[in-house]
Amino acid sequence: MQPPLENQSIVLVFTLSGLNETMGKRFMFFSLTALYYPFIVLCNVIIIYTVISHKKLHEPMYVFICNLCMNGLFGTAGFYPKFMYDLLSQYHLISYAGCLVQIFVIYSSVLCDFSTLTVMAYDRYVAICRPLEYHSVMTNQRIIECILFCWLSPFFCMCVVIVLTSRLILCGSSIEKLYCENWSVVKLSCFSTTVNNVIGYVIIIIYFGHAVLIFCSYIHLIGKCRKSKEGRNKFIQTCVPHLLALLNVSFALLFDVLYTRYGSMTMPQDLRNFMALEFLLVPPMLNPLIYGLNLTKLRKEVLRLLKKEV
Repeated sequence: MQPPLENQSIVLVFTLSGLNETMGKRFMFFSLTALYYPFIVLCNVIIIYTVISHKKLHEPMYVFICNLCMNGLFGTAGFYPKFMYDLLSQYHLISYAGCLVQIFVIYSSVLCDFSTLTVMAYDRYVAICRPLEYHSVMTNQRIIECILFCWLSPFFCMCVVIVLTSRLILCGSSIEKLYCENWSVVKLSCFSTTVNNVIGYVIIIIYFGHAVLIFCSYIHLIGKCRKSKEGRNKFIQTCVPHLLALLNVSFALLFDVLYTRYGSMTMPQDLRNFMALEFLLVPPMLNPLIYGLNLTKLRKEVLRLLKKEV
């Protein structure tokens, strides 16, 4: 049964209620965020600059790591500036258009992480299993195609999601999170959201399918690398960081999806906020640290850059 027409309204502004119960700690959270966000930017910028400025790092693996860091900057820019503003503001509002933009930026960034880790797995597969063909397979054109895949497929998916969400007639304007999230907006719809649900689950399945594909390829790589000490060393140095990054972003997104759709409102708000923010807190920082510290060639260039600056 459809709700009466008088309950429907054109929503121009959303209220973000995720900070309501923690406003007493807002200055502490602002101070921590004001330290943490610039550190995320610094770590990612250092990796990006190091890869771009050193020709010896102009190899597919490092180009993809650079892409991962650029995506980290893109995704966090969709959350942290607005979050810091809200911490200092009495009212936590976001315009309808701004909400859709934030959804697009944050979640296309997460999907781009999966796409980038997928092409990195393909690169490692070719490097370890077909080393003699590596340079003929991973050409400059193939690298460009991989980078375009990393960005365009998430953008396309999120454009579909945003178009479907923007067509909904809403009966509410309160979002119980620290930022705009698609399912939180869809739940405010006055009418059926079956199409949105189906498309949402299809996208989730596709990108978690990316993760399954990567794990399967790495199981094959483990079998291949066991045969030689050199292969084992190459796997540990280049593939283990990749697996850590994949596990990190997979669990973070799964956490967010399950909590958003099935989470209990009886949980303390601080815990709910952390669960909702985990994929915006950990992966953007962990990715540059994992690769910057573990990959010998990249670590040496980063340390040389830092010594030069000092």
